[in-house]
Amino acid sequence: MAFTPEDYKFMKKAIRLAAKGTGFVSPNPLVGCVITDRDGNEIGSGFHERYGKAHAEINALDSIRDKSALLGATVYVTLEPCAHTGKTPPCALALRELPLARVVIALQDPNPKVNGGGISLLREAGIMVETGLLEEEVRKQNEFFLHYITTGKPFVTLKVAQTLDGYIAAPDGSSQWITGKEARARVHAWRAAYDAVLIGRNTALTDNPRLTVRHVQGRQPRRIVIDGPLSLPENLNLFTDQFEDRTYVVTHNEKAFREKGDPMLRMLSPRSFQGQTLLVHAREGHTDLNQALSVLAREQITSILVEPGSDLVRAFIRQNLADKLELFVAPKLLGGGTRAFIGLGIERIAEALKLSRVSMETIGEDILITAYF
Repeated sequence: MAFTPEDYKFMKKAIRLAAKGTGFVSPNPLVGCVITDRDGNEIGSGFHERYGKAHAEINALDSIRDKSALLGATVYVTLEPCAHTGKTPPCALALRELPLARVVIALQDPNPKVNGGGISLLREAGIMVETGLLEEEVRKQNEFFLHYITTGKPFVTLKVAQTLDGYIAAPDGSSQWITGKEARARVHAWRAAYDAVLIGRNTALTDNPRLTVRHVQGRQPRRIVIDGPLSLPENLNLFTDQFEDRTYVVTHNEKAFREKGDPMLRMLSPRSFQGQTLLVHAREGHTDLNQALSVLAREQITSILVEPGSDLVRAFIRQNLADKLELFVAPKLLGGGTRAFIGLGIERIAEALKLSRVSMETIGEDILITAYF
């Protein structure tokens, strides 16, 4: 299918608009829309701004003052218009009632409630529908949503910061700060984009992190801590700061879980944790991460940024639960300490785990390597 330079221009703008919803529309996808009149002039645009609010197509239509300009118009939208009623009415039904000539869609929506249904509704109304324009860009932009809707689990990214010789902590256990301020700002931008940030109990004990967004503007993520024994002290930042209601504790200790949930014991406690504690099964003596991801998906968590220690890195990789790696390499040497990538169960070079879609960039004084498992 041949697309014109103008088609590319307007779809690129729709993609840029879609990005403005980052961090605010989940579990919905990022969607942008541009509308041009029959002469190819832009007359309206919009994007999905907040979950539960109007979709991109409706916002674009609402931006048009003179609705007569829609006669013979073209709609550019990054994702197939929805064909079902959710928080809002179906966008495909709204579009098919208009005197449009053409709808250009970057990517068909794999959501079983849509998955070609929106396209069919438009074509049945006599509107020309073309798909596939800048599809790969939109796939990348919506990798969280696409993974979540097709697998039923959150998209998982491992964020690791290490020295040039491969250490994530010094021999004394200290790890702040391996990378520079520019790299830390990038991590905070990721926190704002992902639905949740996850750590293990050892990181919670050693660093007592807040896992909040501070160095950039953005939404505060939910915080997840894997605490198998359910014995972390209640005075940690995750349990006491102003965002404690956004904290999830995942455990496999059923006895401790039942005790903490006992109403009488909670009444005797000087304070009660305002977040949520989730119970999953044990796997080889540890919290079952695979089940944990399924449980967290039911909380509409579509993406998780894991800021792990070596044990959690090993667990996610060995269980094939990670989708992406963001690896910072700092121009520093330690000569000893803790490594992230150990104990992966690989004995021969032929068994080496090969990553794909590898890219590199410089962030301040550090190097960022991005790759997919």
